Amino acid sequence: MTTDIRGVHLELSERTRDYIDKKLPRLAFAEDLVTDLLLVVSREKSLYKLEATVNFRWGASTHIHVEGFKLIEGIDALFDKLEPKIEKEKNKVKDHHKKAPAAPLEE
Repeated sequence: MTTDIRGVHLELSERTRDYIDKKLPRLAFAEDLVTDLLLVVSREKSLYKLEATVNFRWGASTHIHVEGFKLIEGIDALFDKLEPKIEKEKNKVKDHHKKAPAAPLEE
């Protein structure tokens, strides 16, 4: 899984990057399913906007957006939304493969 963290209208400190890196193991269950995780942190006046785009290996992608006045709380909220969203997509693919009927064998 490739992770890209960007700051828009603010410089992300090393402490903030380390905090995000500490949160990434929460997504370890889907490391083989996710190709890219793009995190964008932007700031407009006193409001932080956090966005995550997840690209899955089967071509699907999902986008999550969180806003908050505190950066750390925003990161926590983003990962709280991101984890179940990835789990749901993972289960969709798993269920899809289970429901596919087996092709009859021809002799």
